[in-house]
Amino acid sequence: MFVVTLTYTVPLDKIDLLLPEHIGWLDEQYAAGVILASGRQVPRVGGVLLAQAADRATLEAILATDPFAEAGAASYQVTEFLPTRTVPELAHLGVGPA
Repeated sequence: MFVVTLTYTVPLDKIDLLLPEHIGWLDEQYAAGVILASGRQVPRVGGVLLAQAADRATLEAILATDPFAEAGAASYQVTEFLPTRTVPELAHLGVGPA
């Protein structure tokens, strides 16, 4: 599993122009089972994704297709982690409940 932190590298007006395409990309990744959660950072300097993929290289290739990435509008920090506990609602991810 991965936590991805996006940091905007352009002004918010450019981000807002790209947002509909980014949301469409997120919809595709949710449907594919890659993105599990997403949202804005507070303050609004970027976003955070909770993702799953076969490996880091696969995830990085997927992230490269994000319209924010294609436009050079965000940088991405990928942190891999092995969840050992979750709430019961996330047990399907292959780890035990909290």
